[in-house]
Amino acid sequence: MGRLSGYASELAKPALTTVGDFAFLCVSVLSAWSAQPSQAGAADADAKSAVVFMYHRFGEQKYPTTSVTLGQFEAHLAEADASGFTVAPLPEIVSALKRRQPIPDRTIALTIDDAFTSVYDEAWPRLRARGTPFTLFVSTDAIDRSAPGYMTWDQIRELAQWGATIGSQTASRLHMATAAPEKIVADLSKSMRRFKEEIGFVPTLFAYPYGEFSIATKEAVERAGFEAAFGQHSGVAFGGIDMFALPRFTLNEKYGDVERFRMAGRALPLPVSDLTPEDTLITDNPPPFGFSIREEVSGLRALSCFYSHETEKAEMIRLGPQRFEVRAKSPLPSGRGRINCTAPAGKKRWRWFGIQFIVPAGS
Repeated sequence: MGRLSGYASELAKPALTTVGDFAFLCVSVLSAWSAQPSQAGAADADAKSAVVFMYHRFGEQKYPTTSVTLGQFEAHLAEADASGFTVAPLPEIVSALKRRQPIPDRTIALTIDDAFTSVYDEAWPRLRARGTPFTLFVSTDAIDRSAPGYMTWDQIRELAQWGATIGSQTASRLHMATAAPEKIVADLSKSMRRFKEEIGFVPTLFAYPYGEFSIATKEAVERAGFEAAFGQHSGVAFGGIDMFALPRFTLNEKYGDVERFRMAGRALPLPVSDLTPEDTLITDNPPPFGFSIREEVSGLRALSCFYSHETEKAEMIRLGPQRFEVRAKSPLPSGRGRINCTAPAGKKRWRWFGIQFIVPAGS
């Protein structure tokens, strides 16, 4: 498991969780494997991409939707070695993405949200033994009030001194997309002050609680001084992506087997642009979802999209060589709704793009 330093010059040479996350594999896998498209068109995006994984709890059987078993986690770490993944520190990946610098193929990062005690008791000893870098996103209020099941500031300082990256997840785990602007500013300010007081610095990386963000939310986080922010929607980060809407693959007991880890870790970007609607906090439900893809990307005949609240593949309307419109059959339920789009990349790899929408209560 290595770091990114030293790879740039070499690569410059020629050379929450949803059913929709994986339903597409059951629909088009046979035809997709035979497609074997050329990678030339998206080579630049591929060479500047990385996959970020997200965990919450470890070995906490009471919480299967947010926890992985210890056996699953150990299998993930072993697979990272066996499959030749580069497990890199998240700040190095973020820096490379911002500068659109080459990143080694199959580079991944491990992130953990919420600072539960099982991170300190179970995950960290296993990561430390391997020297594996990881990022812990912390909501400060739970630590301040010594909430049951959460780490302490002493433990967080210990991880930071070892070399773990500490990121912010607000003070109160605020539902930011629907919160008032002044409440967002106050919550961010409080958390930043507490980080400075307790660990001596303010984190530069941010994770939206529950993966919920909007245009206004992103702008507030950027104004607060963060360098990048992560959601909880599946997909592959690549040079040129919105640095305040970065994707992560969620892992839990149901969606945490080693095959899923391997497939997601090998995923390649589906570089989209001109996304509509622009805001993930939607007012028109179902949203008039659409996007454009670089014309040279192959495998688009097998492009499939799935909404998390529907079991069948979404209707796809292709408007010319680059533009796609994706229609849901029914409105999204209140709360969080996701859509995942994939296309075969050849050699049993997939291009992957996802987004999470927020539907306000009563909409």
